[in-house]
Amino acid sequence: MPLSKNNKMNISLKGKTALVGASSGGIGEAIARQLAESGAQVTLMARNENKLKAVVNDLPKSVGQHHGYLLVDFSDYGSFEKAITDYFSDNTVDILINNTQGPPAGSALEVSIGDYQQAFDLLFKSVALTTELALPHMIGQKWGRIINVASVSVKEPLSYLALSNSIRAAVVTWAKTLATEVAAHHITVNSVLTGYFDTERIAQLNAKKAEQLGIPESEVRAEMEDRVPAKRIGAPKEYGYLAAFLASEKAAYITGCQIPIDGGLLKSL
Repeated sequence: MPLSKNNKMNISLKGKTALVGASSGGIGEAIARQLAESGAQVTLMARNENKLKAVVNDLPKSVGQHHGYLLVDFSDYGSFEKAITDYFSDNTVDILINNTQGPPAGSALEVSIGDYQQAFDLLFKSVALTTELALPHMIGQKWGRIINVASVSVKEPLSYLALSNSIRAAVVTWAKTLATEVAAHHITVNSVLTGYFDTERIAQLNAKKAEQLGIPESEVRAEMEDRVPAKRIGAPKEYGYLAAFLASEKAAYITGCQIPIDGGLLKSL
């Protein structure tokens, strides 16, 4: 069934500031849009400045609500470290969405030790550093929300995503550990296990698989949709609804969780 155009979430994030990674498109953009729709002041993070400017200009805004962006390259940890440290020297955030682009696809036999190090810097170190910089303000005000964009592959590894399987699992267990340490400060830490969503990343992975198998991309997508019990690929805005709820006061008692959003794709408990 298609999504209704009028199903706005009655969540208020007015007065809250949010920093959203990889938000020039896809899931990150959808999260940023819903946080802005709910009243938060949003700062986008990504490496394509033209796309960032376009999204910022199109974000919902009301009186007194100002959005911005931070130009970062998650794949270059050195430059990312400087950019994010400089940002937090002058800014604080109440809501942190840890999200980056995914590492290259490849099986465990195809990737090298160097590939694992690059993936660790991309997926883990950037998340841990950004969170470390965001926490003092959250602890000081006794309120904060940290949401990690992870993957269903941490529970059911995908053979062609060895790097993502491995490092995202580390992020999820780190987040569980952190959640127990900051809960007394009214800070929640949750990870969302992402299934199949209609994004550029999925299109790229499908194109590679189609090329390897010598079949049309449309066939790859159809097979993917058939594997999902809901029989469709998720719309990014559906992801935004979940993120906005987890960022709100209504989710204050939800922490240390790994929440699938996958149309029933995961078979494990």
